[in-house]
Amino acid sequence: MKLSVIIPCYNELGTIEQVLHAVKTSPIQDLEIIIVDDCSTDGTTDILCSRLELEVDQIIYHKKNMGKGAALRTGFAAATGDIVIVQDADLEYDPQEYPLMIKPIIDNKADVVFGSRFQGGRPHRVVYYWHKVGNGFLTMLSNMFTNINLTDMETCYKAFRREVIQSIRIRENRFGFEPEITAKVAKMGCRIYEVGISYYGRTYKEGKKISWKDGFRAIYCIIKYNLF
Repeated sequence: MKLSVIIPCYNELGTIEQVLHAVKTSPIQDLEIIIVDDCSTDGTTDILCSRLELEVDQIIYHKKNMGKGAALRTGFAAATGDIVIVQDADLEYDPQEYPLMIKPIIDNKADVVFGSRFQGGRPHRVVYYWHKVGNGFLTMLSNMFTNINLTDMETCYKAFRREVIQSIRIRENRFGFEPEITAKVAKMGCRIYEVGISYYGRTYKEGKKISWKDGFRAIYCIIKYNLF
């Protein structure tokens, strides 16, 4: 099966080339790589234009910064693979684990696969305690509305059958994408699996972008997309 890797990218000058190399050296041979540059201002766009355009299938440039959800919406629409996976443009998630992520779909057991940072015995960098508490609360709240038993709703690593993700209208432009997409695939009755993945989290000094404001937006999105 062909795997489309969607890489939303905003101000990742220090990591984008390393991430692209990691994706290209993943165990999956049949890859489509689509980068969506969300109007970066740190020089990332220049590197994409000058050095990386010939290294990938597509680079799509947003003319203004709209957020991760908007970048994913653009990338999903352009995907042509049988399976679509999200890859952040930092170094927190390991493309060597693509086979783990897509195996339940290839085996025709799943339509959607979540990669859980809190499941299994893989390496997990120790970073922010309150982030884990917040993540656990948001996942629990989401599960209460969806009646599914995820352990990591906010994970970046999500894989979809292409026809599933392209049938969903994504409305959230920022990090509200995670609870929105979780609510919508649950409502669709998709077969959802979860697999344990490693996690090499980074600090705010290293470029982490999500904030406490996104946590409050996630609560709003959980309620909005599950009840209305």
